Amino acid sequence: MDATNDMPAPLWRPSPQRVARARVSDYTAWVSRRLGRDFPDYEALWRWSVEDANAFWLSIWDYFEVRSPDAPTVALGRRQMPGAQWFPGLRVNFADQVFRHASADRPAILFREETGEGGASQGEDIGWEELRRRVAVFATALTQMGVQSGDRVAAYLPNRPEAVVAFLACASVGAIWSMCSPDMGAPSVLDRFHQIRPRVLIAADGYRYGGKSFDRRDTVAELRAGLPTVEALVWVPVLGGGVEPTAHTGDGGVFDWRDLQRGEAELAPAWLPFEHPLWIVYSSGTTGVPKPIVHGHGGIILGLSVTQALHNDLGPQDRYHWYSSSGWIMWNCQVGGLLVGSTICLYDGNPGFPDLGALWRFAAEVKASFFGAGAAFYASCLKAGIRPNQQGSLAALRSVGSTGSPLSPECYEWIYASVGGGDIWLSPMSGGTDLAGPFIAGVPTLPVYLGEMQCRVLGAAVQAFDEQGRAVVEEVGELVCTQPMPNMPLFFWNDEGDARYLDSYFDMFPGIWRHGDWIRITARGGAVIYGRSDATINRHGIRMGTSELYRAVEAFPEVLDSLVVDLEYLGRPSYMPLFLVLRDGAALTPGLEADIRSRIRSALSARHVPDELLVVPEVPRTLSGKKLELPIRKLLLGHPAHKVVNPDAMANPASLAWFEEFARGLSRRMAG
Repeated sequence: MDATNDMPAPLWRPSPQRVARARVSDYTAWVSRRLGRDFPDYEALWRWSVEDANAFWLSIWDYFEVRSPDAPTVALGRRQMPGAQWFPGLRVNFADQVFRHASADRPAILFREETGEGGASQGEDIGWEELRRRVAVFATALTQMGVQSGDRVAAYLPNRPEAVVAFLACASVGAIWSMCSPDMGAPSVLDRFHQIRPRVLIAADGYRYGGKSFDRRDTVAELRAGLPTVEALVWVPVLGGGVEPTAHTGDGGVFDWRDLQRGEAELAPAWLPFEHPLWIVYSSGTTGVPKPIVHGHGGIILGLSVTQALHNDLGPQDRYHWYSSSGWIMWNCQVGGLLVGSTICLYDGNPGFPDLGALWRFAAEVKASFFGAGAAFYASCLKAGIRPNQQGSLAALRSVGSTGSPLSPECYEWIYASVGGGDIWLSPMSGGTDLAGPFIAGVPTLPVYLGEMQCRVLGAAVQAFDEQGRAVVEEVGELVCTQPMPNMPLFFWNDEGDARYLDSYFDMFPGIWRHGDWIRITARGGAVIYGRSDATINRHGIRMGTSELYRAVEAFPEVLDSLVVDLEYLGRPSYMPLFLVLRDGAALTPGLEADIRSRIRSALSARHVPDELLVVPEVPRTLSGKKLELPIRKLLLGHPAHKVVNPDAMANPASLAWFEEFARGLSRRMAG
């Protein structure tokens, strides 16, 4: 404990030098000079950012020197939510804003890919001028294919430079980008792309993962056959070999990526309305048709600039890596590093092949200054006994980020003990696909406390609401945002009357965004996320977020992963099983089971002790690493598997088989 104020001591405090060179410090000083506003601490700066949204977002426009042929006079023209109008009448372009940072002094992209040969990697370094050339020639090719502003371009690509080039080319001409990862099957991809009616499909012949090559040419043929609006198919040869038009098309309009990358062209991004659609991303939901979420050029420029510079503390001197598949919103956020001039470090492959040191060795090779990954990756490293600082020199590393699910306190401690011996700043964040960024994040001028994210994001009027819709502090409540942000969705594609949009975020508190997470705002302005509010344990009238139970259970060295569901049957007592994935060689002995029950009883309450503990091969997870609590709950309540979860939206679809068999037995047991 901190003897001066009886508060927990922080894991990390920023040095005066770190505070002085932080970009948020530079921004705060800039606001003081320009607007005559002084802020004694981050909390005061945050309060100004949400209480005077117009002045704050105008300052962000000016501070980041957003390029436009027009000058802003007002940031927020219409304030209601949804339906806020940002920077009315102004024109921007995402690609143009990226290339204002072009420099011969540093690379734009450092790329490495798994080769499948004993875990070795290969790749390329791409300079800013070479990136500009590639984007320009592909933008010219798109125009020659007849692509116009507002047309949709769909991509089925892994996390490679070709995806970045194609996206920036689309943005430059005003086409609307949408991408799925090639590890997704044709039905899931068609569920997404059918809704947006793309004109062009850019597809890889396959991908490499975990030492294996996966040929996807037949899947691409299915996509082409199932997307009648596609007029041109661009093949990207990842696995090698040439284009096979007779086998996969039959009606022409097929291009080889390599042919479209030759030559020279001038990049001339089109000036587009501030709210012109930039991309369509999809909700990570596991049932129903995915929600196609549309974000705009201007909102993403501003939102990602705030996230990457003021919260992640990135600038032109940084090498920024966030491990992501091309189907996760963190791919979009990583590309957003280019908006602040950072070099982005892309890795395509399995982060655990040939072992969990692979990604850390990559970080050492490219001299990453910021390393980000999903919380599940860090938990896996901890359980496997990985010590990143023994995988190679991490001398350049100064920041570590986490998202996807709550980062356990044990992972906080492991990162500080094992990642680097220098001045490492840990910055977990929480937000989502919905706004292509965080609501809760870090800032390098504040201390880091165990298990707690540091702050609410600038411009994000986040509160914890109780059941009566009142803001509470040091109590768990619904995460809400009471003011609009420019990077909130413009709309959902083909959503008549905004019905799905309103139902997704504004069903509980009209006019106020409800995100669907349990959150506790701490007295010092930090925050703790307790999991999804639709997957709450409600035992005997006491609600509890599942993350608290996972923290207690997964602290046992024998437990690699866990999943809990609370099942309520009409007219019968509720039943709460806890599913455990155990380390190789471990067994659920009576002693271990007793210890787990005792730990849950002391950490949560006697009411939250599970009715049964069961060992499973795997915990089902989404492509972004989230545990499938709600779908497994529905499955165990008797819903058919195909109606509660789409296997192509899962990271490990084979894990469902165990739960389907268990559900059949459970149904017979409950019926008896």
